[in-house]
Amino acid sequence: MTGGSVPILVYHEVAPAPPAAFRRYAVTVRAFARQLAWLSARGFRTIDMDALVRARTGRDVLPARPVMITFDDGFRSCADHAVPLLRSHGFTAVFYLVAGLVGDRSRWMAGAGVQLPLMTWSQARELARAGFQCGVHSMTHRRLTDLPPAALQIELADARRRAEDELGHPAVHFAYPYGAYDGAVRAAAAEAGYVTASSTRPGPSGPDDDLLALHRITIHGHDTLLDFAWRLRTGAGLREAVGRGVKAALRRLRGGSSNA
Repeated sequence: MTGGSVPILVYHEVAPAPPAAFRRYAVTVRAFARQLAWLSARGFRTIDMDALVRARTGRDVLPARPVMITFDDGFRSCADHAVPLLRSHGFTAVFYLVAGLVGDRSRWMAGAGVQLPLMTWSQARELARAGFQCGVHSMTHRRLTDLPPAALQIELADARRRAEDELGHPAVHFAYPYGAYDGAVRAAAAEAGYVTASSTRPGPSGPDDDLLALHRITIHGHDTLLDFAWRLRTGAGLREAVGRGVKAALRRLRGGSSNA
C-alpha cells in the first residue's frame, strides 16, 4: 500500500478553559490528553503532510495505522498546551499559521466577541526545529471564495512568501480558511505553489483524494471519547450519525416525507 486512507484531524484551540464563544471548536487540555492516549494505546502513528505526499505519489509507504493531527489558526494555547502532550507520546503535528497575524490576535473572530492570542514566529520556528510542520492558513483568514483575484493573490502567494521568509524553509502546505474553496481558489492555490491544500470536507482522506482539496475530520469541543473514535472512522460524531439515522427512519415511517 502506498497511499491508503488517513484520518486527518482538525483542531483549533486546545486550552484548560476555552472561551464559551468558541467552545464548539475548542478542546480542553484534559479531553485532548485522553484523545492522544487513545490513539497511542491503539498503535496509531502520526505523519505529516510531506509523508502523505510521498505515499500518495508512490515514493513511500504509510505506517500500518496512520493519523495526521493538524491545527488551524496557530493559537498560542496550542503551542503552550497541545505541544507538550504531543511530545509525550512521540507524536508530530501540522500547524497552519495565519501569516499576516502571527504574534497578534485572531481578529477574524471579533464578530463573535472573542479574539485569542496567536503564536509568534519565534514559537513557530521552535516548533519546526522540534520536528513539527508549519503550513499556511492565508494572510488574514478571509473567506477566499469571496475575494477578487488581487486579494486572493495576497492571501495565498504573499502569505506563502511571508511564511517562508520567517521560517527559513519552504511552506507548501495550505489550509483553506473556513474550509471554503472553489475551482478558482483551488487553481490559485496551485499557481501559488502549494503542494497540498486542506479543506474541511468531512471524512478520512482516501488514496484518490485531491491533494489540493484534502478531506479532514474536525474535532469539536463537545465530543466525547466515543464521538472521537467514531469520527476517526466516519468523519462524523456518533450523536450526529445517530441523529441522521433517526431522521432517516422517521422519513421511512412517514412514507419518504422530507419534513422529518
